[in-house]
Amino acid sequence: MNINATLLAQAIMFAAFVWFCMKFVWPPIVGALATRQKQIADGLAAADRGKHELELSAKKAAQELHAAKEKASEIIALAEKRASDIVEEAKGAAKVEGDRIITGAKAEIEQEVNRAKEGLRQQVAELAVAGAEKILRREIDAKAHGEMLAAIASEL
Repeated sequence: MNINATLLAQAIMFAAFVWFCMKFVWPPIVGALATRQKQIADGLAAADRGKHELELSAKKAAQELHAAKEKASEIIALAEKRASDIVEEAKGAAKVEGDRIITGAKAEIEQEVNRAKEGLRQQVAELAVAGAEKILRREIDAKAHGEMLAAIASEL
């Protein structure tokens, strides 16, 4: 066999093999590589979007937390103000009640003083009658001299 014919046959076979690979083998490999490259690119893009969304969610969560803290502090301040208002109302009500009790007690004391004065007047009138009776050595009729005794009691 001739070496030139062998080389030529091998070159033709190699060219046929290259044509066969380029026609039937290479397109699926390139397609698979392109698909894989697209999947990787999509995965990286999704990871970037996820990272960006995570940052946005973290910022939004921080804002929500800040707003919730502000609202809580407003509610606490309102509750403290309401509590101080309630305490002030209770103090006012207690003062009014205390004044009412003091006024009632003063009126009761005044009534007791008037009763005591009336009792003392009555006793002084009786003592005056007893003294006058002893002076006159005779008994004075309290019923008969009621007007005079009333006048003496009112003068006292």
